[in-house]
Amino acid sequence: MKMWYAVQTRVRSEKLALVNLRRQGYEAYLPVYNKRRRHARRTDWVATPLFPRYLFVQMDIDVIAWGAINSTIGAQNIVCFGDGPAAMPVGIIEEIIAREDDAGMVQSRPIIPFKPGEEVRITEGAMCDQVGLFDCAADEERVYILLNLLGRQVRVRVSGEQLAACA
Repeated sequence: MKMWYAVQTRVRSEKLALVNLRRQGYEAYLPVYNKRRRHARRTDWVATPLFPRYLFVQMDIDVIAWGAINSTIGAQNIVCFGDGPAAMPVGIIEEIIAREDDAGMVQSRPIIPFKPGEEVRITEGAMCDQVGLFDCAADEERVYILLNLLGRQVRVRVSGEQLAACA
């Protein structure tokens, strides 16, 4: 039965190991995501492995000679417990694959289910039960909402997990 197995790679050699494992006929998967990189007053986005120094191979260890993985260029070794490779729990890798966008990037942050102008309620924290209008995402974890405070509309930044749609 085909299962997913973790392969530890050499430092910053995930892509090299991926190419070489595929060239040898293994079904290999390297989950990547867009990471924000800041340097010298400049911000850009780079594709980064979701699990640095690891990738995954799907195979039936009773059929395929898995020992060759340890000598693949870029790979260090297949993760083993005892005498054989340790299988990943069923469904974990499939769940990661399902979270990929059209560009093949894993969406690590929750997708915000609100549209600009939609009425939302704060569910916890100092402003619990305040109702406002969803404005936009601030960063990976927080969003801006517009609240009516002291007779005017104020833009407030809160955690996206603290919001619920108004019924």
